[in-house]
Amino acid sequence: MAQPTLSAEEILAWLEKTSTNWHALVESHPEILNLPCDVREVSNAGGLLQHIVAVELRYAERLVGLPASDYAAIAFDSAGAIFATHQRAVDLFREQLETDVDWNEQMEYMTRSMGLLRSSRKAVLFHAMLHSIRHYAQLATLVRQYGISPGWPMDYLFMDAERV
Repeated sequence: MAQPTLSAEEILAWLEKTSTNWHALVESHPEILNLPCDVREVSNAGGLLQHIVAVELRYAERLVGLPASDYAAIAFDSAGAIFATHQRAVDLFREQLETDVDWNEQMEYMTRSMGLLRSSRKAVLFHAMLHSIRHYAQLATLVRQYGISPGWPMDYLFMDAERV
């Protein structure tokens, strides 16, 4: 019997839905960017959003063979700047998904916290997308603590659930 699987396109669709909702929330509540935050050693939620999109972009660049952008140069002063970086990463992910690459191929890359690593292209792709989802969940807890309700269900279940 075949096992159920999730494709990269399905995970990317979940990330896109999640990011689109966060973009709208930060546009309507720009004060989110200044909320104190200690996740990943940042000082505010804007810094966490920078971390989310910087990881997406830097791994997407590595997957397509570009040098990784300078982390510190990735803007996080507005929803527009943050989510423009996200969109650039998504465009690169889609570009790579449309090519015939060996997803099991090992690649080496330098990380900011763990030094030089080697992983499969598949692991790098899924890490980048699921890393964002994980941090968006942390951000949801943070903004709720400051009285801002995201107002949408974030679990993967809601990608195809409907009320009956």
